[in-house]
Amino acid sequence: MSSDSTRKPRSRKAVDRPKKPYPSFPLTPHPGGAWQKKIRGKIHYFGRWAHRVNGKLERIEGDGWKEALELYKAVADDLHAGRTPRVKSDGLTVADLCNRFLTAKQRQREAGEISVRMFDEYKATTDRLVSTLGKTRLVDDLAADDFEALRDAMAKQWGPVRLGNEIQKVRTVFKYGFEAGLIETPVRYGPQFKKPSASVLRRHRAKSGERMLEAGEVCRLLSKAGTQVKAMLLLGVNAGFGNHDVATLPLSALDLDAGWVSYPRPKTGIPRRCPLWPETVAALRAAIAKRPEPRQEEAAGLVFVTTRGRPWLTRGIANPVSVAARDLMKTTGIHHEGIGFYTLRHVFRTVADAARDPVAIDLIMGHIDPSMGGYYRERIEDERLKAVADHVRQWLFGKAPDYDGTTEPDSKTPETSNPSDPPKQDTGNDRPTLRLFAG
Repeated sequence: MSSDSTRKPRSRKAVDRPKKPYPSFPLTPHPGGAWQKKIRGKIHYFGRWAHRVNGKLERIEGDGWKEALELYKAVADDLHAGRTPRVKSDGLTVADLCNRFLTAKQRQREAGEISVRMFDEYKATTDRLVSTLGKTRLVDDLAADDFEALRDAMAKQWGPVRLGNEIQKVRTVFKYGFEAGLIETPVRYGPQFKKPSASVLRRHRAKSGERMLEAGEVCRLLSKAGTQVKAMLLLGVNAGFGNHDVATLPLSALDLDAGWVSYPRPKTGIPRRCPLWPETVAALRAAIAKRPEPRQEEAAGLVFVTTRGRPWLTRGIANPVSVAARDLMKTTGIHHEGIGFYTLRHVFRTVADAARDPVAIDLIMGHIDPSMGGYYRERIEDERLKAVADHVRQWLFGKAPDYDGTTEPDSKTPETSNPSDPPKQDTGNDRPTLRLFAG
């Protein structure tokens, strides 16, 4: 540092750190008052050499090195081998169980068996268990009233669908503990720690209303959306894509020249194939042409990249695609409780059912056919998939589809409608009579 530096010296003198009690002592003193050691690239702490009193560190008698050494020796073999330390206490704690569970799920994620999204959901569940039940609480000490309190806290925060999903994840954690031999007997949750009943779910859905948008509302969204969001919306109503689907869609899944997308569902891996409308192809080409330069490795092969060069996906609750769609719906005046980007998946299925080909619809949406026919069926003709897509497109735009990339006026379209006419005001149920998107 130069002599004319403006940096001020520290106003108070730091407490002297202890020296190693003998040369081969494996731990070093951390400035914060703990004994530490870096193992396989990660810092681990073992006991303390000082405590903070009135904001200042004060060394403890004997510097605590003997206690720290015992803690280190108890877990050293596992840590150096890259394993989660075995439980050495009188019983399994909630934190120990959650750590073992997450370690197993992390290995599945690294092997590609579960998605990053699923791992993050499990992580949120275990964090909640630790904070609610206590990290030092013994699993054997948990009783029905603990799980009743946990369910009550979750029910105040979420609706019945999310509540049921979280209860299942909690049960998955404790089931892992039993099957892994960490718990001798299955956990007794009590009679109240159950998913909401079917009647509760039905009443909740009835109260929430239809998760549906009409053709005019969808067109209103498309007319106001930006380049990337417009392409996402069209994938939602054309192919039944959800927010996670578009956020993770790779460029390799698109064949824009032929007008097809083939992309297994990220969560389940179920095959999915759908013909793309000329409007969707045009919107995708525009989005790819204006695609920001990826700045993260995860975004390099994706169709949609944010202005910061990142995927349209965060490791958290708020999905950027959902946020963008919600903001757009509010701007256009069609937002209400219970609808969002994922509503387009409901829209597609609702309208497509009128095409009367559930087998083709299931393939487009990535749904499994559990019937005997599904077991024996080896392929579905492209013409059947196109017929479904044509039907939904007719509902949305009121045009006779042409997969050569052009659209012709429907015979029912008034003669006065042409591309030079100004768009008429739609009321939500009205379908526009002009061509909104070039093929």
